[in-house]
Amino acid sequence: MSDARLLSKPSRLPATPPPQFGDLVAWAAWLYYVDEMTQAEIALRLGVSRASVANYLQEARRAGIVTIRLDPGAVSRTAAAKALAERFGLAEATVVPALEGRRVDTRIGVAGAKVLAALLEEGDTVGVAWGRTILALARAAEPAGIERLTVAQVSGSSASTDDFAPELCTTLLANQLGARCVNLHAPAVLSSRDLRDRLLAEPALQRQFALINSATKIVFGVGDIGPTSTFHRSGMLTEEDLGRIVAEGRAKGVVIGRLIDAAGRPVPSPIDDGIVGISVEELKAVPVRLCLAGGPLKTEAIRGALVGGLATHFVTDSDTAERLLSGS
Repeated sequence: MSDARLLSKPSRLPATPPPQFGDLVAWAAWLYYVDEMTQAEIALRLGVSRASVANYLQEARRAGIVTIRLDPGAVSRTAAAKALAERFGLAEATVVPALEGRRVDTRIGVAGAKVLAALLEEGDTVGVAWGRTILALARAAEPAGIERLTVAQVSGSSASTDDFAPELCTTLLANQLGARCVNLHAPAVLSSRDLRDRLLAEPALQRQFALINSATKIVFGVGDIGPTSTFHRSGMLTEEDLGRIVAEGRAKGVVIGRLIDAAGRPVPSPIDDGIVGISVEELKAVPVRLCLAGGPLKTEAIRGALVGGLATHFVTDSDTAERLLSGS
């Protein structure tokens, strides 16, 4: 019988793990990551298939038994990352290779999860915005093992798509990190300033905004305002209002529900008086601001956010980095 058949169909029952490990998942993780055995060697040692070993290693990461962290310096030392940091006054930029056929928001989100993990400290309060890239970050995050970590939603909720679901991004990230979760129990947009002001006068919401405004870090994306954008599909603005804003040409993108121009300054919109969430100025008051964004449709919007100093840390893909640096 070939070695391949032996690995795929073990002839004996799985081995009993040593008492100090308790189960096969922890034992397999130790053999692979510490003893540096191959998956084939582990399969023979444990008396299971190679596929089972792969599943054990995946479960070890999911359960937090094993945490793999990318040194952000490894990708922040590239020429493009250095150039972005210098051009836009960033503390750090991270550039991931663009891959044809792979969603750019997912790749940036996964890289952003690694960067965030390296930034987190005990006692942090992390503000969370919304969007496809932020959701990808939340899904890719792994247990942090950090004490007194809080994840807080920074804009109101909506019954729209998953992409426009601040509460989903916040809850998922908190669960993945093993952190306290604080959702903002209010709609994203209210019909009038008076209604918004009366709602925000409630003691419960005042306490929530006090927590949000004490955030030590924040993760956010940058969106465009085109017909396929998350902002367009969110329904925050009517088709008529959004069409007029696009035609005027001043607004280049959106950050946490707020329109911005080419210099990252707020652009007035009909919903400003009803938005429940932090402002651009409140965003800039957060000490560490991790921006995740990429894609050809967002180049102008991203440049505006970076020029306006909205980010201290930035994660993007190589194609977007090239466009930002070339001015195209």
